[in-house]
Amino acid sequence: MNLRLRKVFSYRHTAILGVLCLFILVLQAQIKPRQLRNEVLQSQNPRPKTAPRKGKAKPAGKPVKPMAAPKPLAPIVNPLNNRKATIVYLENTETLSYDQLTNPDVKVLRGNVRFRHDNALLYCDSAYFYEKANSLDAFSNVKIIQGDTLFVYGDYLYYDGNIKLARLRHNVRMENRKTTLTTDSLNYDRNTNLAYYYTGGKIVDPENTLTSVWGQYSTSTSDALFKNEVKLVNKNFTMNADTMHYNTKTKVANIVGPTHIVYQDETDIYSKKGWYNTAAEQMMLLDRSLVVHKDGKTIVGDTVFYDKAKKFGEAFVNVVMNDSLQKSTLYGDYIYYNEGTEVGVAADSALLVDWSSKDTLWMHADTLRTSKDSVYDVARGYYHVRFFRNDVQGLCDSMVYAERDSVMNMYGEPVLWAEDNQLSGEFIQAFTKNDKVERVHIQRAAMAIQKEDSLYFNQLSGKEIIAYVDSGELRRVNVNGNAETIYYPKDDIDSSIVGINKTESSYVVMYLKNKKAERIVMTSSTTGVMYPLTQLSGGDLYLKNFFWLDKQRPRKSSDVLITFAKEPREKIGTSSLMGKGSSSGGGTDGAQSAKKGGTNTNGTTPAGRTTAGKQSTTTNSRNMQTVTQ
Repeated sequence: MNLRLRKVFSYRHTAILGVLCLFILVLQAQIKPRQLRNEVLQSQNPRPKTAPRKGKAKPAGKPVKPMAAPKPLAPIVNPLNNRKATIVYLENTETLSYDQLTNPDVKVLRGNVRFRHDNALLYCDSAYFYEKANSLDAFSNVKIIQGDTLFVYGDYLYYDGNIKLARLRHNVRMENRKTTLTTDSLNYDRNTNLAYYYTGGKIVDPENTLTSVWGQYSTSTSDALFKNEVKLVNKNFTMNADTMHYNTKTKVANIVGPTHIVYQDETDIYSKKGWYNTAAEQMMLLDRSLVVHKDGKTIVGDTVFYDKAKKFGEAFVNVVMNDSLQKSTLYGDYIYYNEGTEVGVAADSALLVDWSSKDTLWMHADTLRTSKDSVYDVARGYYHVRFFRNDVQGLCDSMVYAERDSVMNMYGEPVLWAEDNQLSGEFIQAFTKNDKVERVHIQRAAMAIQKEDSLYFNQLSGKEIIAYVDSGELRRVNVNGNAETIYYPKDDIDSSIVGINKTESSYVVMYLKNKKAERIVMTSSTTGVMYPLTQLSGGDLYLKNFFWLDKQRPRKSSDVLITFAKEPREKIGTSSLMGKGSSSGGGTDGAQSAKKGGTNTNGTTPAGRTTAGKQSTTTNSRNMQTVTQ
């Protein structure tokens, strides 16, 4: 009997021990997912570290206060009480167990576990299912399938079915069509279809790879937001930014902060605002963005449009295009540049500054155009062209400068100033050498004027004028065809003007020294008259095509930006040189005497006219020497 009681007691003791062990195992099983979940929750909302309390340290050996019991993992809420919440269903598992006495709401699932929530399926190797809380912890080979386009993988998942929030950890991968997101920690809100990471992640699509510390991705709209150490890598370029918006479907990146775009050592782009279509390689950059080309050209403007595929760009408002190789800067409110054709256009307050030489050129026009002729640059200016250099200034309606022959072609009533000289005609060519003007060719209605004082001007006119410049000074002027001259001889003693000398000839050469006319050489068939100033009226002081535009002359670099209304140029001179002196007395007799061939012993007519046939003669008039050949 005692033996039987001992056996019964032994069996009861063993059963009790077994129940205790099972209770301990269940308790540990409850604690483990609780710790994991708390870690997940704490990673989302970490508590700030408390500073150590000041004061005396607690004496050693004092018993430590026991820790409070952990709060429940989630409130026990009936999902049916939440109209938006839906039930998470367990569809499959190989084994299911739970402790009916201690925690019947926690079901332990193992082997081929599958859940269904709305249109999403959840897979894993094992899980803890909190049925009343409508949530679960999933472990190993976690997979979420939503529809036929979204797949999410990871090592661990906490899922709250009431708010449709999935928190995945370790080796997380999200695949949405052709886009793949990888990270170590990912939160996915199925209500808004938003996934975000905060410990570093990467998004890959067929064109680009994006990495950042923090990122957010919408599976429905394909919109992504990246922050902190953002980097977009493309086969053709790399983008670095602090913040970036990107759409994986359209491949458009919105620039919302300081961004640097590098094109394989070809082009650098800096911008703080704009958008970039990475597929079409088109961008619109705002807020004074900067484009730097490998050939030394830089473009900055309020708005810059750049098409990398077609190799052209446009810039608007306060645009500056700088060329460090050619040493020139182009300004305007609109600039167009084609990298393929190397054609550049500046309009709306266009200004070209050429600082390739010591004497900087400033040129303004309504429109400026630059292009390449083989390897040589060609610059064109259209409408209201004005330019300034220290040695020469000018204006015209349009102008072309060819680097090949270093020739500046001026069209449309051109005017050129050098020192005290004004050159004009229907067409002017300025030939340069070593960035200096050495020769000026004027065709049709050509005229050269040198100012003596406010009233008197030395003048040359003809079909063609060639002016030679040396060291920035006018040295010689050749007049070919229908040459007419007016110059004012001066007294040798007091340099006062003693009269006016008028000549007509086929060809005239004027030599200048110290910026003043020194000698005039004329060919055969020359007629000349010298008048006292008292015998002439105002109109007789000027040649028939005379006009003086000194007020429109650029005196400094900023003057090229001054716009003058285009008005007809008043021709205030006489229609003919010879015989006009009769209107003021004495001229008629001189003309008649010249026809008769009578002269004074000094070679002048009573009115002062000098005559020359085919023979060579020389006439001296005070300090001016006139040679007839």
